[in-house]
Amino acid sequence: MTRPLRIEFPGAFYHVTSRGNKRQNIFTNHEDRNTFVNVLARTIKTYNWKCYAFCLMDNHYHILLQTPNGDLSTGMRDLNGIYTQLFNKKHHTTGHIFEGRYRAFVIEQGEYFCEVLRYTVLNPLRANMVKRPDDWPWSSYSATAYGRKMYPFVDQKFVLRLFSRTDGLARERYRAFVQDGVDKRSPFLNVRHGTLLGSDRFVMEIWNQYSDTEKEPEINLDERRLARPTLKELFEDTKTKEERNIVINLARLRCAYSITDIAKHLQLNRATISNILRNQTSQ
Repeated sequence: MTRPLRIEFPGAFYHVTSRGNKRQNIFTNHEDRNTFVNVLARTIKTYNWKCYAFCLMDNHYHILLQTPNGDLSTGMRDLNGIYTQLFNKKHHTTGHIFEGRYRAFVIEQGEYFCEVLRYTVLNPLRANMVKRPDDWPWSSYSATAYGRKMYPFVDQKFVLRLFSRTDGLARERYRAFVQDGVDKRSPFLNVRHGTLLGSDRFVMEIWNQYSDTEKEPEINLDERRLARPTLKELFEDTKTKEERNIVINLARLRCAYSITDIAKHLQLNRATISNILRNQTSQ
């Protein structure tokens, strides 16, 4: 069977999901989920992604996002790779924890986006894990539905404007919209070409443009520098040496910061930063 194409372009909307190896759990406790949320938040900041919804289950996760720079595969390599490193270190294990490649569906804005929006946060209900979406703390639902100060990397404003210009009314309509979707069929039953969800015109336009190649667009150095977060933003949530070292690698290779700039920010010498980067590359 042919694998679905990796379709990437600036501004694309995606629903991304990744399962545990052999369908085993990728989250064993709340600490694991917190770790993943932190890695997700840092990945979103590093790549200037926009996150509109997410949900962490036991053996997989769902994320609804947009990539302004067309760099989904690079960011996903960091997201799953960094979480795997931290998970293995914590649990004294080795090897892959995710099963093969992540799945990414390209979503058309409008009706299709909204259907995926509510599908994402309704997963715990579909799995009979909770009776209401706000009973599940590991999704973006409660933050968007009630304005709670959690998961600040979720773009609530974008979602709310889909329902009303007034936040209060928008949240009320969003809650009703999600509730109305409890018994509806999965929107992914309508996916075409294995990766596209949208109208006939949308599917035709995207498929005609990308069906002949899987070549990933390169983001040049100037674009990476324009979109990158500051070093303060990159390192502000690091709590351990392992996390710091991973972010050093991100700052250097993904965000194009110089070794000198990183060393000055962390008050370390250049040789130390170079050794950390060398060790990260060899792992």
